[in-house]
Amino acid sequence: MSAIRKHITGVGWLAYGLAIGVIAIDQAVKAWIVGGLRLVPDLPMAVWGPLRFTLVENRGVSYGFFTSAASWAPWALAGFSLLVAIGLALWVRRAEKAILGLSLGLIIGGAVGNLIDRVRQGAVIDFIDVQSLHFPWVFNLADSAITVGIVMLIVDSLLAPRQSGV
Repeated sequence: MSAIRKHITGVGWLAYGLAIGVIAIDQAVKAWIVGGLRLVPDLPMAVWGPLRFTLVENRGVSYGFFTSAASWAPWALAGFSLLVAIGLALWVRRAEKAILGLSLGLIIGGAVGNLIDRVRQGAVIDFIDVQSLHFPWVFNLADSAITVGIVMLIVDSLLAPRQSGV
């Protein structure tokens, strides 16, 4: 265990902690949506202003892209999510900038949150519905974490000083 600790930066631990927090919150909210609210699939429930909750079992990737009815599809997507999470978890071990740790932590947490849904239920539970704002997809907190993490990575890469001689 101490050999592992030696190779992980403080930023890496920040990322892992954030990922665990994202997973816990994502799974708790999804449990409340499915068990507590008992939403009827595809029947919107008004929450506040343009926000509605609509239970959707997403069998595709983020925002329902590449949906497939094939029995192997959830396992292929789960395997891909696992590979992405492992790759990012290895990358973050050497991270030195907090923004990189935060962005990778969000992406890892979101990927694993949706991975858990695929393994347990064969589909990702989506429920945040803002179609009245002309946003055409229903999504979840894990999708939001992934999106925010990717935007942070892009912004960081655009604002990073360029090294000379490259």
